[in-house]
Amino acid sequence: MKRVWLAAALLLTSNLSAATFYVTVAGLGGEPEYEQRFSSLALEIDKLLRAGGPDAKVTTLYGGQATKAQVTAALAEIAKEAKPSDAVALMLIGHGSFDGFEYKINLPGPDLTGVEIASMLDRIAATRQLVVNMTSSSGGSRAALEKQGRIVITATKSGSEKNATVFARYWVEALRDPAADTDKNEGLTALEAFTYAEQKTNQFYETQKRLATEHAVLEDVGQGDGARKPSSENGEGLVASHFIVLRIGATQLAAATPEKKALLDQREQLEQKIDKLKYEKAAMPSEQYKEQLQALLLELAKTQAELDK
Repeated sequence: MKRVWLAAALLLTSNLSAATFYVTVAGLGGEPEYEQRFSSLALEIDKLLRAGGPDAKVTTLYGGQATKAQVTAALAEIAKEAKPSDAVALMLIGHGSFDGFEYKINLPGPDLTGVEIASMLDRIAATRQLVVNMTSSSGGSRAALEKQGRIVITATKSGSEKNATVFARYWVEALRDPAADTDKNEGLTALEAFTYAEQKTNQFYETQKRLATEHAVLEDVGQGDGARKPSSENGEGLVASHFIVLRIGATQLAAATPEKKALLDQREQLEQKIDKLKYEKAAMPSEQYKEQLQALLLELAKTQAELDK
């Protein structure tokens, strides 16, 4: 576990993405109600992401466009363009299946397996990757998708949870509800969005007095079964807490100007350095830790003052 902690800490020191590539896929509904629901969720995600700033490169596939060939082409194009400093987020909505060995998302024509998705993502140079699989049986895809530096969120804890999920509804709600940004820094992280959607999903089943048929899980250390309640104490959730899914409010507007965007990137780099320093505290002299922390906090305050002008 110590090695996993160190790997996660090292990821926090990497350059922030110059661009974020988003691909949202809404698969087959099977019934008109689901077809409309899946397409509507994908289109709302598309709208929210496009409003998030100039660095967002958004591809949304739904209905007849959401084929294996189109998804493959979209990810192949990103593999050509993306740099190591970039980020990529893949969001899957719809019905999934798991036969005990292999996960598939149901698409028009041939389905797409978890192994195939992982293989395509592996070809993308972006070191910061997020997969949000919101389909039924999505937990069955986790083992194939897990990789150091990749955040994997699934709407179900295993492939055996086969009922249609509501997690996707609350993931979208997290993207549009300012309350999901719990630290109020106007940058919604993958961890914040997951926590919001997971809690809302639980409340849904409680208020409906129904037995929960889905249990969302987040995994971002590259191994294991993930966690429903990620904690930085065991390293789970650390990478997700620094992956900005969406800028909101004034920060969203600030990101639209080159000067403010540079300051936002600088602020996020400083915050990541502070987090890394805290994890290294036990292994360094107390005075050295204090000096480095004070220097970083001073620089952070100056950067924030420039942003507030």
